[in-house]
Amino acid sequence: MDVWAEHVDAMRTRGLMVEGASGSRTVRIEAPAARAEMGVCDLVVIATKAVDVEAAAASVKPLLGPDTVVLPIQNGLGSADRIAAILGDERVAIGVVGGFGASMVGPGHVHHNAWELVRLGERKGPTTPRIRRIAKTWAEAGFRVQVYDDVDQLVWEKLICNVCFSGTCTILERPIHGVLDDPAAWEVASACAREAHAVARARGITLGFDDPVAYARAFGERIPDARPSMLLDVLAARPCEIDVINGAIPPAARAVGLAAPVNETVTALVKAKSPLS
Repeated sequence: MDVWAEHVDAMRTRGLMVEGASGSRTVRIEAPAARAEMGVCDLVVIATKAVDVEAAAASVKPLLGPDTVVLPIQNGLGSADRIAAILGDERVAIGVVGGFGASMVGPGHVHHNAWELVRLGERKGPTTPRIRRIAKTWAEAGFRVQVYDDVDQLVWEKLICNVCFSGTCTILERPIHGVLDDPAAWEVASACAREAHAVARARGITLGFDDPVAYARAFGERIPDARPSMLLDVLAARPCEIDVINGAIPPAARAVGLAAPVNETVTALVKAKSPLS
């Protein structure tokens, strides 16, 4: 289901063209133009940008049955909580999709630069049978999937990578390799990652690595040609997600007695570049 009418029409007429690290193919899928055509769903994945999650959550209410699970997969911090406030805590799980470098080429046409990992967990507490069922569904579709007992780990591990590249690539209008290969740009990007890592450590969040710079660099080297979605939004004159990515780090830092001056500066520069954000 998508509000972009041309995209829906293209998928209904020709199918969805997928290109990238998983190969090139056209997939015939159902692409309803209205929610009334869908009925009650077992799983609702909300894949909008963070700025649209409240509207998306309100709009999917007709799709929800007693056991429907809602799975947000936004970048940054806070989307799952905002959706839960509308649809109820018990319905909402968390998904983190990282390392794909995906973008829209045009209506009915998508491209991705890598074929990485889907991470799933409950908002609170350990993995449950419903999370394992959702993971099985993604895995049967060909994705690599991991489930987590600690949702903060999966959110912050991706966030550290996002804050590293999103703001810096956007300011410089470069793909990821344009930041990795430039020592001055990498100094800024890696400082963003270090600040986010310091906040996660101060909050007591368990992470699967000790060196955030090496971790973020390895992430970027897997998708060097990708352009972060924040950059694509700014180039298209759309609102971007700076407030939930780099912009989320300074207030989180202050809450634990730290400062995040590099993320604060990067956030200000992206906002200056993109007045809609």
